[in-house]
Amino acid sequence: MTQQPYGEDPPSLRKSLGVVDGVAIAASSTAATTSIGIGLGVTAGVVGLHLPAIMLLAFLPILGIAGAYSRLNRVEPNAGNGYVWVGRSLTPWLGFLVGWVNIVATVAFLAYTTAVTGSAMLQLAGEAGLHRMAGLVLDPGSTAQTTAVGIVVLVAVTLTAVTGVKTAARLQSGLLVFEYVVLLGFCGYGIVTGPHPFRLSWFDPFAIPSASALAQGLLLSVFCYWGFEAAFTVNEEVRDPRDASRAGLITLVTMLGLFLLGSVAFQRVLSEQELAGHGAQGLAFFGDRLASQPLAALPLVALMFSAVASLQAGVIPTARGMFAMSRDRTLGPVWSKVSTRYGTPATGTLLIGALATAVAALALVIPRLADMIMATVNAVGIVVALSYALTALAAAARFRGLLREDWRQGIRAVVLPSLSAAALLTLGGYLAWSFYTSTDHFEVSADNGWFLLLTPALMIASGFLAAAWAKWVRKSPYFRTGHGTDADAPQLLATSN
Repeated sequence: MTQQPYGEDPPSLRKSLGVVDGVAIAASSTAATTSIGIGLGVTAGVVGLHLPAIMLLAFLPILGIAGAYSRLNRVEPNAGNGYVWVGRSLTPWLGFLVGWVNIVATVAFLAYTTAVTGSAMLQLAGEAGLHRMAGLVLDPGSTAQTTAVGIVVLVAVTLTAVTGVKTAARLQSGLLVFEYVVLLGFCGYGIVTGPHPFRLSWFDPFAIPSASALAQGLLLSVFCYWGFEAAFTVNEEVRDPRDASRAGLITLVTMLGLFLLGSVAFQRVLSEQELAGHGAQGLAFFGDRLASQPLAALPLVALMFSAVASLQAGVIPTARGMFAMSRDRTLGPVWSKVSTRYGTPATGTLLIGALATAVAALALVIPRLADMIMATVNAVGIVVALSYALTALAAAARFRGLLREDWRQGIRAVVLPSLSAAALLTLGGYLAWSFYTSTDHFEVSADNGWFLLLTPALMIASGFLAAAWAKWVRKSPYFRTGHGTDADAPQLLATSN
């Protein structure tokens, strides 16, 4: 493929998406059903019966981050979003880091979600009475079986993503409709019939047991919102770039509503001990308490659909991010090849799927790699907080001139993103410190604090090494200054409204 000068794109991605498609992609990436089914029980183990309060608190900095994404997207729609915006408004080194850590974190998360998807499917097979296949006893607890089934699903959704984002969005829309109908039905029924009385203290953040529990709960809850920005990775494929901003904000508000509904319903139906005790199996236990089989299996079906959709939703934005990086020659040219038939970065999409498949498969035979994947998933809150905070600071730097021209817009464009960035950096720093102080020795184990801290540190260090290679070996023009400087931001903003 012929390399393009900086600022001149290779063949364009096909514009075929609307707001609904963007919402489907972002909502699938956020995976509310998975967050409710797995995350609420884990979070309750930290904050007790204050899930609604912690979900509301976590929404505030994320709303500021979403505002930064939306404003930056209006003046510079780009599949690379944070990678491009941070690189041009702060420094290319930090911009590259944002793109890099998102790629590494998503590949690890895809490898992890592959096994989760396979486990949900084997559990459903057991509920349906299918316990053997071709002489093999089906075991949802078998890592080999769950990974193998999950890999089949990952390959299928990757091939679907290759044919076009429109096709993928249609599939995800269907899955989302089923998920949300099940969630609304079970959660609504639980709120009405749950044996535990409703309490306003559930919404009181000051009633959370300790400052430490508050910080840990916030980090877990912020992670639940991770993925709304997927709407901005397809902003070059929407008919109007403003549709990507609308899709991201609609998704975020929808997630808040679902998390609050799920939080209240879980606490109406389950005791604090039941919530914390069942953790990642919370949704299945919740369904069993409200209905008998086969209806009780519906939440598990919804969880499976959510996992399937999140696999595809992980492949799509990652391929677009690498597409943008390849255009700037910070990555190789293979990632920016666009299929003439489908108008998508088909080769990059297949490679991302293949890479995640390889990592998931290798984890079966390399126990230390399995520990690394789990540690990455457990510690991903640090790099998510860092990525979001840098993007918000890029918005604040780019639009700082608005503080002089229009103080109301300046507050929205500069002050709120800065406060959100400060909050997330503080939380990320606290999580890192808690990992460091939680043990006095290093051990290759997914529950060892120093090992948990090592994984994001390696992600960040490898990002700077890859950036150095892109700058001095690839000689990427991305590292030159003068493109998209903040001097023209207020004027661009005025023309975009």
